[in-house]
Amino acid sequence: MSEAHDPAPLSGVDPAPFHQLVDELAATLHSYVDTAVGVRAEFGSTEADEDPRVLALESEVGGLNARIYDLLHERLGLHPELTGMIWAGDEPDHHDPDERVSVDEFHLGFVVGLPPEPTDQTAEAALGLIDDAGADLVERLIAAGFSVQEWGSSRGAPVGFDDEDTDDDGGAL
Repeated sequence: MSEAHDPAPLSGVDPAPFHQLVDELAATLHSYVDTAVGVRAEFGSTEADEDPRVLALESEVGGLNARIYDLLHERLGLHPELTGMIWAGDEPDHHDPDERVSVDEFHLGFVVGLPPEPTDQTAEAALGLIDDAGADLVERLIAAGFSVQEWGSSRGAPVGFDDEDTDDDGGAL
């Protein structure tokens, strides 16, 4: 077990590399906002959403988020959830992690880059692989004695679970 994952308190960690990455992320986010405003002034919302300049900066933000996660994990042993989105009023219920609940939601996310060209691989192909892995994981959970009421895979936004019917990408089991 690494010192970062040791259950004992960890002192003497230099915060400078963390702050440096956060500063890089902040600068990239500022650049993203400036670029998005400029692109939107030129194009409609759909075209702006797909503009290569916007997509490149989104990829850069995703890469920096991954680097921050890795640094926090490697140096502090944390598994931070820093890139999720929660709107006011949608905050998750906080409960005691040792409290036994009958049903809980779990999420697993990926930031996937396309392979270098030339290739016939697409983001949809990556989603297909993730969907296949999800189906395998459901089978493993069931084999371990868990029940899986719903599951799904998506691209661009987390799967939302509610009382409505689900589509072909996931559903009640």
